[in-house]
Amino acid sequence: MAINIQKLSKKIRANLDTEDLLILLDRAIKLLPQEHLAEMFAGYFELDEDDDNSEEPLLAAIQLFFKESLNGAYYQSFNVNSRNHMDKSRGTINFIDEYGRLLDRCVDEVKSTEPASLRAAFDLMFQLLAEIDECRDDIIFFADEGGSHEVFYSWDEIFPVYFKVLAAVVKPKEYVETIIPLIKRHSAYNFDKHIQSALKAANPSQKKALKASLA
Repeated sequence: MAINIQKLSKKIRANLDTEDLLILLDRAIKLLPQEHLAEMFAGYFELDEDDDNSEEPLLAAIQLFFKESLNGAYYQSFNVNSRNHMDKSRGTINFIDEYGRLLDRCVDEVKSTEPASLRAAFDLMFQLLAEIDECRDDIIFFADEGGSHEVFYSWDEIFPVYFKVLAAVVKPKEYVETIIPLIKRHSAYNFDKHIQSALKAANPSQKKALKASLA
Protein backbone atom coordinates (compact mmCIF):
# COMPACT_ATOMS: atom_id res chain seq x y z
CA MET A 1 0.00 0.00 0.00
CA ALA A 2 1.40 3.37 -1.05
CA ILE A 3 1.38 5.96 1.77
CA ASN A 4 0.96 9.68 1.11
CA ILE A 5 3.80 11.07 3.26
CA GLN A 6 2.42 14.63 3.23
CA LYS A 7 -0.97 13.51 4.56
CA LEU A 8 0.70 11.25 7.11
CA SER A 9 2.84 14.15 8.36
CA LYS A 10 -0.27 16.30 8.81
CA LYS A 11 -1.98 13.53 10.79
CA ILE A 12 1.05 13.17 13.03
CA ARG A 13 1.21 16.91 13.76
CA ALA A 14 -2.52 17.15 14.37
CA ASN A 15 -3.02 14.08 16.54
CA LEU A 16 0.13 13.10 18.43
CA ASP A 17 1.55 14.70 21.57
CA THR A 18 5.11 14.45 22.89
CA GLU A 19 4.56 11.10 24.60
CA ASP A 20 3.02 9.61 21.46
CA LEU A 21 5.89 10.90 19.32
CA LEU A 22 8.55 9.40 21.58
CA ILE A 23 6.79 6.04 21.50
CA LEU A 24 6.47 6.27 17.73
CA LEU A 25 10.15 7.19 17.40
CA ASP A 26 11.16 4.20 19.48
CA ARG A 27 9.05 1.97 17.24
CA ALA A 28 10.61 3.49 14.12
CA ILE A 29 14.13 2.89 15.44
CA LYS A 30 13.36 -0.80 15.83
CA LEU A 31 11.80 -1.11 12.37
CA LEU A 32 14.28 0.90 10.31
CA PRO A 33 17.29 -0.90 8.78
CA GLN A 34 20.40 0.13 10.72
CA GLU A 35 22.04 1.58 7.64
CA HIS A 36 19.38 4.34 7.60
CA LEU A 37 19.65 5.36 11.26
CA ALA A 38 22.61 7.72 10.81
CA GLU A 39 20.73 9.55 8.06
CA MET A 40 17.60 9.74 10.21
CA PHE A 41 19.44 11.41 13.10
CA ALA A 42 21.74 13.61 11.00
CA GLY A 43 21.84 17.14 12.40
CA TYR A 44 20.65 16.05 15.84
CA PHE A 45 23.48 13.91 17.20
CA GLU A 46 26.20 11.52 16.07
CA LEU A 47 25.56 7.82 16.43
CA ASP A 48 28.26 5.83 18.17
CA GLU A 49 29.70 3.01 16.11
CA ASP A 50 30.05 -0.08 18.25
CA ASP A 51 31.57 -3.26 16.91
CA ASP A 52 29.59 -5.24 19.47
CA ASN A 53 25.93 -4.26 19.23
CA SER A 54 24.65 -7.15 21.35
CA GLU A 55 22.31 -6.32 24.22
CA GLU A 56 23.15 -6.77 27.88
CA PRO A 57 21.79 -10.06 29.30
CA LEU A 58 18.13 -9.66 30.19
CA LEU A 59 18.30 -10.16 33.96
CA ALA A 60 21.33 -7.86 34.28
CA ALA A 61 19.56 -5.16 32.24
CA ILE A 62 16.45 -5.39 34.43
CA GLN A 63 18.45 -5.41 37.66
CA LEU A 64 20.15 -2.19 36.54
CA PHE A 65 16.81 -0.63 35.51
CA PHE A 66 15.31 -1.62 38.87
CA LYS A 67 18.22 -0.11 40.81
CA GLU A 68 18.26 3.10 38.77
CA SER A 69 14.48 3.48 39.12
CA LEU A 70 14.56 3.15 42.91
CA ASN A 71 17.41 5.65 43.01
CA GLY A 72 15.31 8.25 41.19
CA ALA A 73 17.05 8.14 37.81
CA TYR A 74 13.71 8.63 36.02
CA TYR A 75 12.12 11.04 38.48
CA GLN A 76 11.51 14.41 36.85
CA SER A 77 8.86 16.80 38.13
CA PHE A 78 7.41 20.06 36.87
CA ASN A 79 5.17 22.81 38.22
CA VAL A 80 1.60 21.57 37.80
CA ASN A 81 -1.23 23.85 36.74
CA SER A 82 -4.68 23.52 35.20
CA ARG A 83 -3.21 23.33 31.70
CA ASN A 84 -0.58 20.64 32.20
CA HIS A 85 -2.07 18.43 34.91
CA MET A 86 -2.58 15.61 32.40
CA ASP A 87 0.98 15.78 31.05
CA LYS A 88 3.86 13.44 31.83
CA SER A 89 7.42 14.59 32.37
CA ARG A 90 10.19 13.39 30.07
CA GLY A 91 11.52 11.21 32.88
CA THR A 92 8.15 9.50 33.35
CA ILE A 93 7.78 8.96 29.60
CA ASN A 94 11.28 7.48 29.43
CA PHE A 95 10.54 5.15 32.34
CA ILE A 96 7.32 3.90 30.74
CA ASP A 97 9.07 3.37 27.42
CA GLU A 98 11.99 1.47 28.98
CA TYR A 99 9.61 -0.57 31.14
CA GLY A 100 7.68 -1.67 28.07
CA ARG A 101 10.86 -2.44 26.13
CA LEU A 102 12.26 -4.64 28.89
CA LEU A 103 8.96 -6.44 29.40
CA ASP A 104 8.85 -7.10 25.66
CA ARG A 105 12.31 -8.64 25.98
CA CYS A 106 11.01 -10.94 28.71
CA VAL A 107 8.41 -12.25 26.28
CA ASP A 108 10.74 -12.38 23.28
CA GLU A 109 13.47 -14.26 25.15
CA VAL A 110 11.24 -16.88 26.76
CA LYS A 111 12.78 -19.61 24.59
CA SER A 112 16.37 -18.49 25.01
CA THR A 113 16.54 -17.59 28.72
CA GLU A 114 16.73 -20.10 31.54
CA PRO A 115 13.32 -20.18 33.35
CA ALA A 116 14.61 -19.30 36.84
CA SER A 117 16.44 -16.26 35.46
CA LEU A 118 13.40 -15.20 33.46
CA ARG A 119 11.15 -15.60 36.50
CA ALA A 120 13.50 -13.35 38.48
CA ALA A 121 13.40 -10.77 35.67
CA PHE A 122 9.59 -10.76 35.57
CA ASP A 123 9.37 -10.51 39.35
CA LEU A 124 11.59 -7.42 39.46
CA MET A 125 9.41 -5.78 36.82
CA PHE A 126 6.27 -6.55 38.81
CA GLN A 127 7.93 -5.33 42.02
CA LEU A 128 8.58 -1.96 40.40
CA LEU A 129 4.85 -1.56 39.76
CA ALA A 130 4.14 -2.49 43.37
CA GLU A 131 6.63 0.14 44.56
CA ILE A 132 4.83 2.78 42.48
CA ASP A 133 1.43 1.75 43.85
CA GLU A 134 2.69 1.87 47.42
CA CYS A 135 2.88 5.64 47.07
CA ARG A 136 6.60 5.92 46.48
CA ASP A 137 6.70 9.34 44.90
CA ASP A 138 10.40 9.29 44.03
CA ILE A 139 10.37 6.74 41.20
CA ILE A 140 8.35 8.59 38.57
CA PHE A 141 6.32 11.78 38.68
CA PHE A 142 2.60 12.07 37.97
CA ALA A 143 1.14 15.55 37.67
CA ASP A 144 -2.22 14.18 38.77
CA GLU A 145 -2.95 11.04 40.76
CA GLY A 146 -1.32 8.14 38.99
CA GLY A 147 -0.32 4.56 39.49
CA SER A 148 1.01 1.43 37.86
CA HIS A 149 -1.96 1.31 35.48
CA GLU A 150 -0.38 4.28 33.69
CA VAL A 151 2.84 2.33 33.22
CA PHE A 152 1.58 -1.02 31.99
CA TYR A 153 -1.78 -2.72 31.52
CA SER A 154 -1.52 -5.35 28.73
CA TRP A 155 -1.80 -8.26 31.10
CA ASP A 156 -3.52 -10.48 28.53
CA GLU A 157 -0.16 -10.65 26.75
CA ILE A 158 2.12 -10.96 29.78
CA PHE A 159 0.35 -13.26 32.22
CA PRO A 160 0.23 -16.37 29.97
CA VAL A 161 3.99 -16.13 29.42
CA TYR A 162 4.76 -15.48 33.07
CA PHE A 163 2.52 -18.33 34.25
CA LYS A 164 4.32 -20.75 31.94
CA VAL A 165 7.72 -19.60 33.24
CA LEU A 166 6.55 -19.75 36.86
CA ALA A 167 5.09 -23.24 36.41
CA ALA A 168 8.50 -24.46 35.27
CA VAL A 169 10.33 -23.43 38.45
CA VAL A 170 8.03 -23.49 41.51
CA LYS A 171 6.10 -26.01 43.57
CA PRO A 172 2.26 -26.01 43.65
CA LYS A 173 1.91 -24.00 46.88
CA GLU A 174 4.18 -21.20 45.62
CA TYR A 175 2.47 -21.22 42.24
CA VAL A 176 -0.89 -20.53 43.86
CA GLU A 177 0.46 -18.00 46.37
CA THR A 178 2.18 -16.05 43.61
CA ILE A 179 -0.40 -15.81 40.86
CA ILE A 180 -3.58 -15.10 42.79
CA PRO A 181 -2.32 -11.89 44.50
CA LEU A 182 -0.64 -10.85 41.25
CA ILE A 183 -3.88 -11.14 39.27
CA LYS A 184 -5.89 -9.38 41.97
CA ARG A 185 -3.39 -6.53 42.12
CA HIS A 186 -3.15 -5.81 38.40
CA SER A 187 -6.20 -7.22 36.61
CA ALA A 188 -8.87 -8.25 39.11
CA TYR A 189 -11.66 -7.43 36.65
CA ASN A 190 -10.37 -10.24 34.40
CA PHE A 191 -9.67 -12.62 37.28
CA ASP A 192 -11.52 -15.63 35.86
CA LYS A 193 -9.88 -15.25 32.46
CA HIS A 194 -6.39 -15.11 33.94
CA ILE A 195 -7.08 -18.05 36.23
CA GLN A 196 -7.95 -20.12 33.17
CA SER A 197 -4.64 -19.08 31.67
CA ALA A 198 -2.85 -20.09 34.88
CA LEU A 199 -4.59 -23.46 34.88
CA LYS A 200 -3.53 -24.03 31.29
CA ALA A 201 0.12 -23.30 32.11
CA ALA A 202 0.19 -25.38 35.30
CA ASN A 203 1.42 -28.93 35.67
CA PRO A 204 -1.05 -31.46 37.18
CA SER A 205 0.01 -30.83 40.80
CA GLN A 206 -0.10 -27.05 40.39
CA LYS A 207 -3.46 -27.28 38.66
CA LYS A 208 -4.87 -29.36 41.52
CA ALA A 209 -3.57 -26.90 44.12
CA LEU A 210 -4.95 -23.91 42.21
CA LYS A 211 -8.40 -25.48 41.82
CA ALA A 212 -8.44 -26.35 45.53
CA SER A 213 -7.62 -22.77 46.49
CA LEU A 214 -10.56 -21.51 44.46
CA ALA A 215 -13.11 -24.03 45.70
